[in-house]
Amino acid sequence: MENKGNYRAITGEGTGEIVEKKSRFIANVFSVESVSEAEERISEIQKKYWDARHNCYAFVIGADSSISRCSDNGEPSGTAGKPILEVIKGASVTNILIIVTRYFGGVLLGTGGLVRAYTQAAQAGLAASTIGDVVYATKLHLTADYNLINNIQYYLRQEEIPLENEIYTDKVEYDITVRYDDTERIIDGLTQKTEGQIRIDKIEENYFAF
Repeated sequence: MENKGNYRAITGEGTGEIVEKKSRFIANVFSVESVSEAEERISEIQKKYWDARHNCYAFVIGADSSISRCSDNGEPSGTAGKPILEVIKGASVTNILIIVTRYFGGVLLGTGGLVRAYTQAAQAGLAASTIGDVVYATKLHLTADYNLINNIQYYLRQEEIPLENEIYTDKVEYDITVRYDDTERIIDGLTQKTEGQIRIDKIEENYFAF
């Protein structure tokens, strides 16, 4: 199977805020995986900040960033949605939605001032969020006898692979997530370390955050 490309996405959502000439700009950053999910989030924010003058946004979706959309939501054309979208593209992040809510402070900012304010707000939102690598990977389920625990854990520590879903019954069971390209090498390594006495089942191949 051909390896699929990796990408960067939001692994921890955040909120940032700036004030420009008495106008408040609040940026909420969300992880979204579809247009409908983005639209739901936009609707939620519009209800939450119902008394705000504008709720402008941009989103990019897809492992190849193939879907993108932005809205000025009543601001002069090109002064809000596009700057937010440019911040997203500049960070090389996908499956992301940034909504910048503006509470008007009574002072007009002009088109240049609006572009700067929406850009800075989006950047503040991103800075308050966590961006991680999303990698095409394999989830493996390991089953072994207790006398093999030390060898297994030592090998996985060397490979910097964390244990997940640890279960201790008459045997020990772990899940691990391995980058797709490394799957066969890790399986071979675990097999050698345990002299073939470990059972390794492939559970799933998908995109996982690392």
